[in-house]
Amino acid sequence: MRGGSRARRWWGGGAAVAAGVAGVLVIQSVAGGPGGGEDGAKPGSTRTEARASELKVAADRTSAELPRRDTEPFSLLGVTWTDPAARITGTVEVRTKSAESGKWSGWRSLDGDHAVHGDGTGRGGTDPMWVGPSKGVEARVKAGGEVTELPAGIRLDMIDPGTGSVTAMEPAAFALPAADTEITEKNTPATETPATDPAATAEPPLTTPSATASTEAPPVTDPPATIQPSPSATTGPAPTGSPTTKPPTTAPTTAPTPGPPSTAPRPPIVTRAEWKADESMSPEGPTYLPGDKVKAVTVHHTSLTNDYTCAEGPAVVRGVYAYHVVSQKWKDIGYHFLVDKCGTIYEGRKGGMDRPVVGAHAYGFNSETSSVSLMGNFMEVAPTQAALNSAARVAAWKLGQYGVDPMGTTVLTAGAAGASIPALGGQKWKAGDKVTRNTIHGHGHVTATACPGTKMYPLLNNIRELAGGSVSGLAVSSVTGGGTVGTTAYVKNTATVNWKATTPAPLIAKYEVLVNGKAVASTAGTATSAKVTLAAGSHQIAVRATHISRKTVTSAARTVIAETTPPVFSTKPTVALRPGTVDATAVPVTLGWMATDARALRDVRLTQPLAKVYGPTVTAASHTSKPAATTWSLTAYDQAGNAATAAVAATPVILQEAHAVKTGAWSTKSSSSYLGGKSYSSATKNASLTWTFTGRSAAWVVSRAATSGQANVYVDGKLVKTVDLKSTATKYRDAIWTQTWATSAKHTVKIVVVGTAKRPTITTDGLVYIK
Repeated sequence: MRGGSRARRWWGGGAAVAAGVAGVLVIQSVAGGPGGGEDGAKPGSTRTEARASELKVAADRTSAELPRRDTEPFSLLGVTWTDPAARITGTVEVRTKSAESGKWSGWRSLDGDHAVHGDGTGRGGTDPMWVGPSKGVEARVKAGGEVTELPAGIRLDMIDPGTGSVTAMEPAAFALPAADTEITEKNTPATETPATDPAATAEPPLTTPSATASTEAPPVTDPPATIQPSPSATTGPAPTGSPTTKPPTTAPTTAPTPGPPSTAPRPPIVTRAEWKADESMSPEGPTYLPGDKVKAVTVHHTSLTNDYTCAEGPAVVRGVYAYHVVSQKWKDIGYHFLVDKCGTIYEGRKGGMDRPVVGAHAYGFNSETSSVSLMGNFMEVAPTQAALNSAARVAAWKLGQYGVDPMGTTVLTAGAAGASIPALGGQKWKAGDKVTRNTIHGHGHVTATACPGTKMYPLLNNIRELAGGSVSGLAVSSVTGGGTVGTTAYVKNTATVNWKATTPAPLIAKYEVLVNGKAVASTAGTATSAKVTLAAGSHQIAVRATHISRKTVTSAARTVIAETTPPVFSTKPTVALRPGTVDATAVPVTLGWMATDARALRDVRLTQPLAKVYGPTVTAASHTSKPAATTWSLTAYDQAGNAATAAVAATPVILQEAHAVKTGAWSTKSSSSYLGGKSYSSATKNASLTWTFTGRSAAWVVSRAATSGQANVYVDGKLVKTVDLKSTATKYRDAIWTQTWATSAKHTVKIVVVGTAKRPTITTDGLVYIK
């Protein structure tokens, strides 16, 4: 490391400051380690190191710098100064050297132009910036704007949060102690920060005429509050240099009273133990709000870079914790809850997440509000939806403990003079004034600061609606378990109801399925379906969603009909011969049926000798059959899935000319185009062929050409038809005439040559029947 000598001192987990001069690295180290022991580390915590280096200030106090230098590892930094009420309206810039690549970053700006937002004690400073693992730094500060001279004691603070891993992400139990003291908030003149977008976020006007009074009013002391030290807190000196160190208190001898139950469910929260907080770094016990009631939640951003990974979340929180306690001399981390960009919620200030702990986040209003800080910088980039969801969840839970509507307003009493930012009206108030604010508001609504960022302000109403609204976009998307006709679903006796909603699942407490207005199933807010059992008949099914705010909304209903009665084959399946080309292995047939259902027929399916599906209005289909015994099986399904099966067996038989009784002159023709390779032909008028068989369907098979003649067909001795064999195209094995009977019986089919003029010849290729 360059830059002169270095001093280091370990002090039992507390803070040690080695005296230094400009350009000399000043070490402030807080010990902790996963196993404890090293340097007095507290078991279960992670060692965090905080170092500081004074900046070299120009003689006219308009600029300061820290020349480029190598350093011990760090991941978070900020610039601080002695007076907590001072600010810098010029520029504060840093650049860092990556510990991994060794490359230097570009210059990055820190925000030094903000009013006190802690408790008015300790050191003033910029918001911290997460820069990732680094091993070198350079800084430059220039006064400008309203403040033309840099504050005294300006230095660069660097935090190494350690590498402790977090394995448990579910909320853990915590103990709550008890004791008494009082809190005081100093009166500090308000400052103004460049405008943010006020469009949808302007707060109600002040409720007293003194709203525009001078900010030079005398200090006001907030009402007494109860201070209760953490059970794990140890007695000992507070961080060196703290201007308002309070004596540590002893742990209570009885178990503390838990906070009130909430109307909203508590979200998963990573506890201080889980993110490896070193509790010995902040031994002073917590303070509780006067009246033990939270009236509002203030939304912040940490002003960190957004360039951190979700796995680094615990380290980022440890870094902010060390920066607040060691660098800025606060007694604990300022925020009650922190949320990373992946939506993970972290416990902030100690004292019990369900208790009304006083934070250090909104100077003048700490005694009535809780806080949630989104980890990132939202001046130019909007937070992730996951972060907004989690911020809304924890705000809803905290406000729900005290019956506060997240979408409402409340009256806060200013504990110190101040003002909102100009973009939000620039309202001013003095200590003791009553100020009306949304129960979920931004930091800039109660302090002259751009926090929580230009891109966050338009989203504050989103957070309010997510926390206190109702489920939107709720609809039953489908009902499965059977079929659907139009919007009506059909099932047997169980149905799976599927739904959708546009509200993020973490903001939904539960869903209920309503059948005819009565809840019959309940699921978690992350579910999208549920199964229900239905009695036979028609039902109205809807879904009711309960928001974490406990507001409910019900979807439009869907008609669902439950039935278990199967369809009926009102006409049993039949197989009949049909016109077409006959082959030695494929005879053209028609399969017929009639299926009906009391509710709604879905389809009829042929399952044997092949698979086919037919619509509910289809009653016949053309097929071919082998000239052998064949079973045709059909299954009819209704929309509910009930089924009925029917079958018919049929055997097509081919009778060639040799099986017929001849009269008159007939000649034999041979060709592979004929059935069996042969056919009979005759031009003699009244020449005949007669076949006798027992069956229920018959078809006469012929060969046809342009010169073919006519024949009369007799069935059981009666003329039924005169058939003309003429065809412009030559055809072989053509079933030109068919007849079907209701039942199988003995029949005769006789063909007689008509002797048509100029084309008397006919050629017959046999008879096919179904026995």
